[in-house]
Amino acid sequence: MPASPSDLRADDILALARLSTRPGAVRAMLGWLTRRTGGPAVLVGDTGRVLAGPEGERDPAVARATADAVAELRRRGAPSAVLGGAEGRPVHLIALDTDPRTYLAVVGPDDPHCGTLLADAARTLALCWRLEQAERARRRIESAEGHSREAVLHLLMVGSVPAAQRIAGALRPALPGVIQVYVIECPQPRRREIARRIDREAGGGAWIVPCPVRPNHVIALVPPETGPPGGTGPADATDPATGTEASTGADASTVTGPAPTTAPTDGTHPADATHPAAGSHPADGTDPATPATPATGTRPADGTAPAAETHPADETAPATPAAVGAPADGTAPAAVGGGPPRPPRVSLDRLIVRLVPESRVGVSERVALRDTPTAYEQAIHALAVARNAPERRAAFGGDLDVTVLAGPAGYRWASELLAPCLRYAPARRADPGPQELLGTLGSWLSFGGAASRHLKIHRNTLAARVRHLDELLGVPVSRSLAAQSAAWLALRLYTAPQAAAALAQAPPEPTVTLEAVLGTPAAGTWARAQLRPLEQAGPATGLETVRTWLRADARLPAAAAALGISLPGARKRLTRAEDALGRSLLTAPSAKYELWLAMRALDSL
Repeated sequence: MPASPSDLRADDILALARLSTRPGAVRAMLGWLTRRTGGPAVLVGDTGRVLAGPEGERDPAVARATADAVAELRRRGAPSAVLGGAEGRPVHLIALDTDPRTYLAVVGPDDPHCGTLLADAARTLALCWRLEQAERARRRIESAEGHSREAVLHLLMVGSVPAAQRIAGALRPALPGVIQVYVIECPQPRRREIARRIDREAGGGAWIVPCPVRPNHVIALVPPETGPPGGTGPADATDPATGTEASTGADASTVTGPAPTTAPTDGTHPADATHPAAGSHPADGTDPATPATPATGTRPADGTAPAAETHPADETAPATPAAVGAPADGTAPAAVGGGPPRPPRVSLDRLIVRLVPESRVGVSERVALRDTPTAYEQAIHALAVARNAPERRAAFGGDLDVTVLAGPAGYRWASELLAPCLRYAPARRADPGPQELLGTLGSWLSFGGAASRHLKIHRNTLAARVRHLDELLGVPVSRSLAAQSAAWLALRLYTAPQAAAALAQAPPEPTVTLEAVLGTPAAGTWARAQLRPLEQAGPATGLETVRTWLRADARLPAAAAALGISLPGARKRLTRAEDALGRSLLTAPSAKYELWLAMRALDSL
């Protein structure tokens, strides 16, 4: 017995409903309509342009026929019609309930009486089309916001803090005055999930940016005062404005920092455990990604390196005055007045590694917003330690500021080295100017070939700029680690906040050389502090391995050949050196420039 028209209509509506739940529902439904009616089915905009059709079908004759039919239907002002199109084929048109107006068109169907089918399909298609358009709009907005956030991060990295604050104020949240930088290494598909978790735990106050250079990194600028309930969150870190030290911002397993002092029994911190504020950067943004490393932590008078401090995985935060009387077993203290106990505190980095076990987290010290580049480098160095730590997270504990090795003559040397670039006048308007060239130099020294993604330029453009810098500076920055280290130091000194005052105090002397800058007692003290962790690490990990690597211009194959070991063996030794130093060597930004300068200062290269 043949099916009745009502049964056929019910089957068609059911088929359309099933198709509407699939990914790419609009194209799937148009393909089904094409097969069901025997004529190509497309969606057409009010300008006559085909917006969607069956997968893989692009027929120019169909496009011309539907464009003519839509123009005629609009002229008539009717919601639907059957019109004669090009080549004598009728075009069935019906308007969808969308804004702007969209039409379902079927050209030359086998069944000339398919109006009921098209009317039923139009209702479901309109819903699916609006949903797909909303999803496209969401993605465009998300992409625009992501690029805007990336622009804010770039402005912070080049020192343009006021401009970054203005843009961030419009996007929300406003940038905090004091931050910690978290760099999370994770699978790329899970970056959005981690970003949502950080935003929730920071109470909406974190500034989160997918890294523009590395697709598996997330960068989060977290205000220390908005830590999550539990543990050693960002709220417990050192305040650079006051210098008062609390527990570190990440309850990390491996922390390089000052030697710990004996904690008082009442849970307070020793009065002398202070950290000065990190080094700042000028607002003109001459160095995009290689800021001065801040002088952090209380140091011995002879400038020696701080001892490494290790926290066990289950270590809880030291007691605060508000938590005096907490049970010795580490359980949550009872609330005053017999209320429910407060939940144990858990640090943000611990929450991240619990959420995504395959992730690694590096956390900077607390710094002022203007020192975001410094904090980013600190987080990268901490991430190098976290990769090999059982807890998969680490916090940066500080290092001596490289600018301490230079007196007024050092700042004069830096200014003279960069002078050809600073005086450069581009021949064409489209050519980069002095500040853009300095920005390129800083990004190249920090990220190498990945600087093209950081600067949003083509890799050939980056290569041409670096060759131009070779010519301007008169040193092979593109090839030689010695030239790169000198340029790196010059940029650090040139962008230091005290540079202008130091230059004003510099006596009129003959041309200053790098050897003179590194030959001062202060430079020797700084160099010995840099190298002491390697000297204590043992021969298989320590000084000789790194020295050979630096002599090979930080090229791993040449270093492996010089050491007489395999390439994986050389990489493993340098990875152990990263753990000893608490610094990144194999991943940019790298500490190779500081180590080269330290060995050069001690004549050990």
